[in-house]
Amino acid sequence: MLRTFLCLALLGLGSSVAAQQQAPAYPLITHDPYFSIWSATDELTNSATTHWTGTAQSLTGLVKVDGVTYRVLGQTAPSYLPVLPTTDENAYQVKYTETTPGNDWMQPDYDDKAWKTGKAPFSDEAGRSGTPWHSHDLWTRRTFDAGDLSSADLFLKISHDDNIQVYLNGEEIYTLEGWLNKYIYHPIPDAVKSKLKRKGNVLAIHILNTAGGAFLDAGISRVTVASNAKETEKGTQTAVRINATQTAYDFTCGKVNLTLTFTSPLLMDDLNLLSRPVSYISYRVASNDNAAHQVAVYFGASSNICVNVPSQPVTTAKYTSGQLSVLKAGSKEQPVLKKKGDDLRIDWGYMYVATPTASHPQQYISRATDATQLFVNGAAAGNTQAGKDLVLSTVVNLGAVGSTPKEQLFLLGYDDLYAVQYFNTNLKAWWKNDPTQTIDKQLNAAYRDYAAILDRCTVFNTQLHHDLLKAGGEDYAKLCELAYRQAIAAHKLVKSPQGEILFLSKENFSNGCINTVDVTYPSAPLFLLYNPDLMKGMMNGIFYFSESSKYTKPYAAHDLGTYPLANGQVYGEGMPVEESGNMLVLAAAIARAEGNADYAKKHWTTLTTWAEYLMKEGFDPANQLCTDDFAGHLARNTNLSLKAIAGIRSYAMLARMLGQATVADKYENAAKEMAAAWTKLADDGDHFSLAFESKNTWSQKYNMVWDKVLNYHLFPASVYRKEISFYLTHQQKFGLPLDSRKTYTKSDWITWTAVLADNDNDFRAFISPLYTYITQTPTRVPLSDWHETTDGTKVGFQARSVVGGYFMKLLDAKFNTAQ
Repeated sequence: MLRTFLCLALLGLGSSVAAQQQAPAYPLITHDPYFSIWSATDELTNSATTHWTGTAQSLTGLVKVDGVTYRVLGQTAPSYLPVLPTTDENAYQVKYTETTPGNDWMQPDYDDKAWKTGKAPFSDEAGRSGTPWHSHDLWTRRTFDAGDLSSADLFLKISHDDNIQVYLNGEEIYTLEGWLNKYIYHPIPDAVKSKLKRKGNVLAIHILNTAGGAFLDAGISRVTVASNAKETEKGTQTAVRINATQTAYDFTCGKVNLTLTFTSPLLMDDLNLLSRPVSYISYRVASNDNAAHQVAVYFGASSNICVNVPSQPVTTAKYTSGQLSVLKAGSKEQPVLKKKGDDLRIDWGYMYVATPTASHPQQYISRATDATQLFVNGAAAGNTQAGKDLVLSTVVNLGAVGSTPKEQLFLLGYDDLYAVQYFNTNLKAWWKNDPTQTIDKQLNAAYRDYAAILDRCTVFNTQLHHDLLKAGGEDYAKLCELAYRQAIAAHKLVKSPQGEILFLSKENFSNGCINTVDVTYPSAPLFLLYNPDLMKGMMNGIFYFSESSKYTKPYAAHDLGTYPLANGQVYGEGMPVEESGNMLVLAAAIARAEGNADYAKKHWTTLTTWAEYLMKEGFDPANQLCTDDFAGHLARNTNLSLKAIAGIRSYAMLARMLGQATVADKYENAAKEMAAAWTKLADDGDHFSLAFESKNTWSQKYNMVWDKVLNYHLFPASVYRKEISFYLTHQQKFGLPLDSRKTYTKSDWITWTAVLADNDNDFRAFISPLYTYITQTPTRVPLSDWHETTDGTKVGFQARSVVGGYFMKLLDAKFNTAQ
C-alpha cells in the first residue's frame, strides 16, 4: 500500500450498515472534556460535527475525483453576521422596565419614553458588565433600522435565564419556559421578516427570573453564504464501524472507494500516549473500476475548536516544524483558566493541524464561508491572519490512484497550556511532565510513531472485543466499545504538586463538578481493568483534601470544585454515606486488582475515619442524597445501606491484607450482622424494598454487585436470584427502571445489576434493552447514562465518564475466573 502522510491536530475510528443507527452519537476526536468532537448523525455527511456539548466544532472532508468533488465529512456549519449585535459582538443599550407595562408594550408604536435606559447584558452576576437585574420580571425594547433584508435568512440570537417571550414588531418569534446557558440561533419566520421596515423596528422581550441565575442578551443575525458557491456531491456512505479506539466510515465517491478513519489512541497502559492531545484522521482511497483516477483530498478544521463561542476572535499562524507543515489557531484573548462551568468550551491554548512537508500540501486559513469552495473551484488561497469563525484547511493531491490504496494521514492536536487549577496551583497536562516537551515535538512524535501506534490499537481493540464477547455477548461488546473513549475523555490527566497522579473527571451536563466521587465510583470498572493507577488518580485529590485539613468532615467529600478549578467542594450538600462508602470500596478494589493494600496503607487513617462513620451512620441511612440525587432525598435507602455494608466489609478486607486481624474481624463481623439485618428489614415478599420497611416499593440493588465481584459472601445467592427474578418482570423496552418511583433509569447501574445474574441468558436479558436504547434512542448526543425506559429519550446527562461502569461484567470475569 502506498502512503503519504498528513498531520493535523484532531481525529477518530467505527462498525455497521450505512444509515443504520449504531450509536446516539459517534466519537471522532476524544481526549479530554475540552477536546472532544462527535458526529450526531448516522451518515457522517448529514450534520456538522460538534463538541460533546452540542456546539458546532466543524470538521469537513472532501475528496475530488477526476474533477468532481464529493463531501465525506460533516457539513459546513452556518456562519452568521450580526444585524443587531449581541454583547459578545458589540456593546448596545435598550429601554427597560421592571414594572408591569401596558398590554401593547411589544408594539413598535408603544411609547417607552418613561422606561429606563440600560446597557446589556442584564444579569444578577456580581461584577459582570451590563445592567444588574434582581427583580422577578424584566421588559426590554430595542429599536433598530433594518435596511433591506428581504433576501436574508434571519435568526434571533439569544441567551437567557429563564422563562421568556420575544417579539419582533409585535409578533411573537420565540418563547421558552426554561433557560439557556449559551447562545442559540432561532429562525425568524418569513412572515415576520416580510414586515420589517427600513427604519423603526422593535425587538421586545419579557423575561422572568423564577429561580437560580438571571441573564438576558439578544440580537438578530443573518446567515452568510459563500460567493460563487458550487454544489458538491455527497459521497455514498456504505458502512460505519466502531471499536474501542476508532470510528471508521466507508464511502463510494464515483470511481473511487474511501475509508475515512478516526483514531484517538487512548491506551491506558501508556500514560504519556494517553495524555498526548493528538488524534489521527486517515483517508484511504482506491479505484473501484481498476482504472487510474486523479484524486485530491481536503481536510478542514474550524477555529471554533479553540473558542467558547464563535464570536471570539482568533489569531493564526502557518509554519514548519521538523517534518511537518503546521497550521495553528487560538483565541486572541487567551483567558487561561478564567472560566469554569458545565456547558463551556476551552478558549485558551492552541489547536494545530499539521502535515508532512514532503507530501507537498497546500495549507491555508480562510473564512468558513470560503474554505471548501477554494478547494472545489481549484482557486489559489491566501491566508487570514486573524478574525472570527475561520477554517484551517489542508489539501493534498494524491495524483493517479488505481486499485492499490493510497493513504493520506492528518493529525489534529490541542495544547491547552495549563489544564486545570488544583488548590490554587495551575497544572499542565501529564505529557508536559517532561519540561523539554512541546506540542510540536508531540505532533512529530505522533507522526513518526503512527504505524506502531496503529498496530498497538489494533491489538488492543481485537483483544478487548474478544474479552467482551466472551464475558457478555455481542450486544454487550458493542455497548462497551462505544463507552470506552467517552469514559476516558471525560477526564484530564495531570500530576499534582505533591507528585501524585491526578485523573480528574468533569461531571458533564450534570453540574460541571470536577473529581466528583460518585462519578468516579460508577466509572471504576474500566480503570480497575486497564490501569489501577488511573483509579488512584481519581481518588488522590479527595484524600489530599481531607489529609491536608482543607476538608474536616468525618466523611468523604463530594467533589473538588467546578471544572477546571479544583479548589475545594462546591456541591452545596454532602453525601456522607455515599462518598465514604465509595472511597472504601474503591480502595479495596484497587487492592484486589494489584494484589496488595499498599495504596490503602498510605491513607489508612483517613479510611479508618470513614469506616468508623459508616459503622455509626451507614446501615440505616438518615434522610440524605445518594449518587442518584436527581431522585431526591430518601431516608432508610436500602441500596445506600448496601454501599455502607460493602464499605465496611472493604475496610475489613484491607485490614486483613495489612495484617490487622483483630480490626478485620471486628469490621467483617459487623458487615455480616448488617447484611443479615438488611435481608430482614428490606424483605418485601418476592423482592427487596426501596427503603427499609417500605412495602410495595423496589429499586435496583446495584451496590450489591461488590459482594459478588469482591467475593465478600455477605448475602446468599438466593438474595441475588430473588432480585433478578423480580427485575426481569419489570423491564421496559429500553431497560429496567431505576426504582418504583419513576420509569427512567441509569444505564450504568443496569449493567451492575445484571452482574448479579447467575446465568448468561439472564445477564443478556438486561443488556439487550440497553443495546436497543443506543441503537434506537431519538436523542442524538454522546451517550447519556440517564434515559427514559419507555421511549428511549435522554432525561439528562451526556458524555459522562460513568459509562466506564459498563465494564463491570468484564471486571467480574477478571477477578473471579479462577475462583
